[in-house]
Amino acid sequence: MRELAVVEEAKQLMNEASDWSVWRWLLEKRRVRAAADRANEALDNLAKKVRSSWEDDAKKVYRELEAKDALESNPRARHQYEKSREEARHVDPKLRLAVERVKRADEGAWNARMDAEQTFEDAEHQMSASLARQGATKAIHCWELREKSIRKAEALAPRK
Repeated sequence: MRELAVVEEAKQLMNEASDWSVWRWLLEKRRVRAAADRANEALDNLAKKVRSSWEDDAKKVYRELEAKDALESNPRARHQYEKSREEARHVDPKLRLAVERVKRADEGAWNARMDAEQTFEDAEHQMSASLARQGATKAIHCWELREKSIRKAEALAPRK
């Protein structure tokens, strides 16, 4: 996976922000938010691009896993889950396992992202520089997890 410049810039900004005072955080929060949004968008776009390069069987398994997650939060999604499960029924178990690993990595990165977002929100409400620094550390961690998940997804793409 090639390094994304916007992600590296956001990581650098977050590392720099680790030494900021609460006032500096308040003054720079828009710039930090914009950098984080650009990094998240770049990683999301790259992940979609990588998954779109997968063979059909891998896509079917990933759709099944997404439908299963949707089913847990919305019982009305049962039809979609059953349809996607039927489509992915004959997929090679090794491929299924690899796609499940990618999905778990995606979920871990998503959870880390939500944790970082919540930490930044708490820091803003409490006007806490130490919480903002924790949020910066968590943001860097979530981007690293996302990059790992994308590398796992790239391993499933057909070789050119």
